[in-house]
Amino acid sequence: MKLRIRYIFLLFATFAIITTLLSFRLKKTNPISNNRELINHIFEAVDNVKTLRFKLQCNERIKGRMTHYESIVKLQVSPRKLYVSLKGPEVLWIQGQNNGNALVNPGAFPFMNLNLDPYGSLMRKDQHHTIHEMGFQYLADVLKDGLKRVGDKLDKYFVVVGEEKLNGRNCYKLAITFNDFAWTNYTVKKGENLTSIARKLRVSEYMVLMNNTKISWYNDVKEGQTIQVPNAYGKLTILLIDKESLLPVSNKVFDDQGLYETYEYQNLEVNTTILPEEFTKEFKDYNF
Repeated sequence: MKLRIRYIFLLFATFAIITTLLSFRLKKTNPISNNRELINHIFEAVDNVKTLRFKLQCNERIKGRMTHYESIVKLQVSPRKLYVSLKGPEVLWIQGQNNGNALVNPGAFPFMNLNLDPYGSLMRKDQHHTIHEMGFQYLADVLKDGLKRVGDKLDKYFVVVGEEKLNGRNCYKLAITFNDFAWTNYTVKKGENLTSIARKLRVSEYMVLMNNTKISWYNDVKEGQTIQVPNAYGKLTILLIDKESLLPVSNKVFDDQGLYETYEYQNLEVNTTILPEEFTKEFKDYNF
């Protein structure tokens, strides 16, 4: 009798394991059924990111010309820690340390480490973004704002237009179209600068800077001043969403002048171990 009970128990346990595995497999291989489902999966994937390693290929329109650069990035989400290598220069930023400054090895003259403000002119010159936008959370916040803008017309603006391979990875291709992209007047409020305004409106502060030619820098505005801001981040955004990680591994943004910026994540590792010493200037592979 005891043998029979044990046999039945093992049978049920085996059945439960097989059912769980099959359920997991179906979940991993089931196609996305609609646009909203994919977007929700993206948000969930971004929220589950704890660490990232990747090579980032960037193309940004700087003063009318596309500029290319590459970087190797290690990122811990919380507390936020960031290491960036740019083929010579290196950047290390740790939340709550160094008075909020980044430790920078310029890899050239003056051949000494510098402590620089990520929002300062030296680190932001000819860059669309600061180091604080590294990772996927910034894009997720822009997408969430886009969803609020379109309301119940999501399927008109956010459309899965097919599938595409990127670096051998299968991806969903998501097109986000705002044909009503336009520039509107904005009155600067007390204490605001272009960065805080852009963050509030979920638009690109560099785009705002370039389209207000009388403004020399991000803090060159005052209360009551009227500036031009876009009514959306871009006119067209094309995202490639990795089918396995459900993260946006390629991002192309177009504005009313054409291609504005592209970002491609290569060799992406999600939630792998990054040793604490890899976020110190003494780490053996760094040159601080």
